[in-house]
Amino acid sequence: MRRLVNRTSKQVLVALALALALTACGKKGPPEPPEGEEITYPRTYPTR
Repeated sequence: MRRLVNRTSKQVLVALALALALTACGKKGPPEPPEGEEITYPRTYPTR
């Protein structure tokens, strides 16, 4: 029984480590417009 608990806790820790590693993938900073394009947001819209 103790072996099963030990194995399960190791699997949970590995899954947690993988999930944390994958959540950080691809985050480089705030979005920027493509080269040659101007920033159009935030816009001010007319009020009624």
